[in-house]
Amino acid sequence: MRDFSWKYFAMTGDVGAYLLYRESAVTREQDTDEGESDEHEEARD
Repeated sequence: MRDFSWKYFAMTGDVGAYLLYRESAVTREQDTDEGESDEHEEARD
């Protein structure tokens, strides 16, 4: 989905497609950060 929204934005310049691309990037970063904090908490226990 992320690749599609970027390619669509690159071809059309549609701002909505760019916003979807950015939203997916932010969501991916948040998911990664949450996974790392869970691993650190398990290591401490």
